[in-house]
Amino acid sequence: MANSRQYLIEDLSYTNSWRLFKIMAEFVDAFEKMNDLGPAVSIFGSARLNPDDEYYRMAYDISNSLSRSGFNIITGGGPGIMEAGNKGAYDAQGNSVGLHIKLPFEQKANDYINLRCDFRYFFVRKVMFIKYAKAYVVMPGGLGTMDELLETLVLMQTRRIKPFPVILVGRDFWDGLLNWMTEQMVSRGYMKKSDFSLFCMADTADEVVDLIKNKVDLHSFQKNGVACQKTDTSQEEPV
Repeated sequence: MANSRQYLIEDLSYTNSWRLFKIMAEFVDAFEKMNDLGPAVSIFGSARLNPDDEYYRMAYDISNSLSRSGFNIITGGGPGIMEAGNKGAYDAQGNSVGLHIKLPFEQKANDYINLRCDFRYFFVRKVMFIKYAKAYVVMPGGLGTMDELLETLVLMQTRRIKPFPVILVGRDFWDGLLNWMTEQMVSRGYMKKSDFSLFCMADTADEVVDLIKNKVDLHSFQKNGVACQKTDTSQEEPV
């Protein structure tokens, strides 16, 4: 049975303005921890995949290669694709960031994170994914993956954020959705065909890595003094 305390929106009212300070505290904590992170790639996908799944292995390879190339890796910090992304960066001795969300059904953080932020509010967590990412890698996943993908595309479409590479991995998985969008949304005039230019697709780890390297110039960040190497978290307070 659901615990009524899990429905955070129910507690929001002008009489509970104290909750705004809790929201602000999440922002401040995450900004302070991630301030010197440097250029990163956010990786999304199902939490339900095992290490023997092809997409788990691909997420690991993508993360490992990008990390060795100087990118920091951000995931939701949980199991499945998130674990694969963190493990790839961790094994490459790079920054492996986990933006962990506290849920009623406890989603344990994975063991391959060297910079962790904990969140209670999804929207605060989303800001952190977007603010520090120079590219999104979107692996097959469920509603959470779709939520992150579609909100980011809307923000780019409406010019609320600067466009960056969004790569959907696995045509076999995504083709059905894109065909439906074309047949239903584009044909009815609900969506412009040009909106498909907001993202691209890839089927292999090498394709993904090459796309990001070709679109994101790491040297420009290094010249501007932005750190690309591993962050020293030894002095951080435990979360």
